[in-house]
Amino acid sequence: MRDEGRRVLATLVRLTGDLQLAEDAVQDATLRALEVWPRDGVPAEPRAWLTLTARRRAIDLLRREAVRPGKELQVVAYEPETPETIRDDQLRLLFTCCHPALAHETQVALALRTLCGLDVPEVAALLLVGEETMAKRLTRARQKITKARIPYRVPADHELPDRLRGVLTTVYLLFTEGADPIGETRPALVEEALRLTRLLRELMPGEPPVLGLLALELLTDARRAARRDPGGRPVLLADQDRSLWRRDLVEEGVLLVGEGLRRSPDTPDPYVVQAAIAACHALAPTWADTDWAAIVSWYDVLLTVAGTPVVALNRAAAVAERDGPEAGLAAVDAVAGLERYPLWHASRAELLGRLGDRAGADQAWAAALALPQDPAQAAQLRRRQDAT
Repeated sequence: MRDEGRRVLATLVRLTGDLQLAEDAVQDATLRALEVWPRDGVPAEPRAWLTLTARRRAIDLLRREAVRPGKELQVVAYEPETPETIRDDQLRLLFTCCHPALAHETQVALALRTLCGLDVPEVAALLLVGEETMAKRLTRARQKITKARIPYRVPADHELPDRLRGVLTTVYLLFTEGADPIGETRPALVEEALRLTRLLRELMPGEPPVLGLLALELLTDARRAARRDPGGRPVLLADQDRSLWRRDLVEEGVLLVGEGLRRSPDTPDPYVVQAAIAACHALAPTWADTDWAAIVSWYDVLLTVAGTPVVALNRAAAVAERDGPEAGLAAVDAVAGLERYPLWHASRAELLGRLGDRAGADQAWAAALALPQDPAQAAQLRRRQDAT
């Protein structure tokens, strides 16, 4: 179910036209598998078995409710899956979840839960809301899809721009959840995000945000093998063994950055600009050879289209590498609104340490570790403190 459940669900939604019914049928098929497979063995085609069992369960549910008989006939008239129908099912479900009738936050939450297979606590954590609030939001979203009769299809070309923002946000959050550089990495989520982004590129081949997102994912994933030491602890970018980086992904990502820049000459796209920053890191033979002037310039561009405090903090870190810790500290202190953000205090701590202010650095480390945060991040900050 971890590997194939999302595809089974996408197929069932196409067959039934009802998201809630499809989810119920897939859950019942999973329970049935837990009963049968330990006894009879795992079937040769697990996804086909799950799809067929879920389809039969959907028929039973429809007959029991005695509603929408036309849908029952549609489920019965099932044809074997092909790679093309599986791909289309995934895209249909992604765009259904990201319909403009739903609020942007709801689109993303529904897609992460339904298509990407994250559970409610994981979705709530990613979107920084409580679990109960998220559960209610997802229920209301499913009800709205049913009442508004939102069609289960890939939208026409003129409808795509209205849905692209939610789709890209969903896929990027899926990727970042899987590629977590500090906590538990989940390669299956990374692969799923890359697969979906490649499908989006096939659907919208010249769209700069799609090109930028795919480039950003590839350039980030290229460093996967170097991001952990043999003990599983995170390795900072400055300390990574760059011989472990996948050059094929770097080359593909850099080419996509170039294409994205050519296709957005007048209005920079945030994903393309972030990918350009990643490309600067990927092309540097060593940390010392990094073109920090170029990176600061790209952050200046990014601030014009995505001027968040976190972007400003990342720019300040690049300024510190280009101009020294004093200039970097001034840039960090100029970032407003991050007093409750542990990494702001950690950045100050490292720069104060580089300037020889041990008392100030210790105070900043204490402030960073006193704030609420994921245990894995807190452990990483303690390791950084010990190393300074």
